Amino acid sequence: MDLEISHIRKSFKKKSVLRDITLSGKKGDCIGILGGNGCGKTTLLSILAGAQKADEGSFFWQGSDMLKDDVLRSRMVGYVPQGTPLFEELSAKDNLRLWYDKEDMKKELTDGVLAMLGIDEFLKVPVGKLSGGMKKRLSIGCAVAGKPPILLLDEPTAALDLVCRQRIWDYLADYRQRGGIVLLVTHDIAEIENCSKCFLFKDGSLVDYVYDGDVRGLVGQL
Repeated sequence: MDLEISHIRKSFKKKSVLRDITLSGKKGDCIGILGGNGCGKTTLLSILAGAQKADEGSFFWQGSDMLKDDVLRSRMVGYVPQGTPLFEELSAKDNLRLWYDKEDMKKELTDGVLAMLGIDEFLKVPVGKLSGGMKKRLSIGCAVAGKPPILLLDEPTAALDLVCRQRIWDYLADYRQRGGIVLLVTHDIAEIENCSKCFLFKDGSLVDYVYDGDVRGLVGQL
């Protein structure tokens, strides 16, 4: 496997949040993680992104442990949290300039990822005046500036309209087709249906799950 998360554990004081998180993925996968609020899904993504430290465990990309190599992880992993990690007072274009050089940004706005996400439509608008969907698309555009092969997404289309959702999913389909791996935290049935495999987050651990269209059954398991 290209990606392997192995025996990650995390506790806060006496509360064990992540007990023994282990999963693997290959190029083109979209791995969905489902679970109730506060169960530890966001904590897991933040550890994989380097925002928090694990108590134990490893995060391998093609045999190298990225939890022990910050430089490698910064090159290999893009992270889009629930919030929008953008500078609200700057325009969309100025936010992009923090991640792209001039030529790369021009190319991506013409026929690359930024064009696919529709970011060219609101380049000059201050982030503080953008809709939630626009901010999410811009956040993804910033996260993939270095073309990372792994993308961590925390509820990427929550509360977005259908057009914005489709923009994001069209991009993710292209990203996966090019060999990218998506690790997705979600509560959304449409997102679950787009995953190549899913896990339920229960009692700090992951359990294999196959969605069969039974929403009530899924709710019961959660």
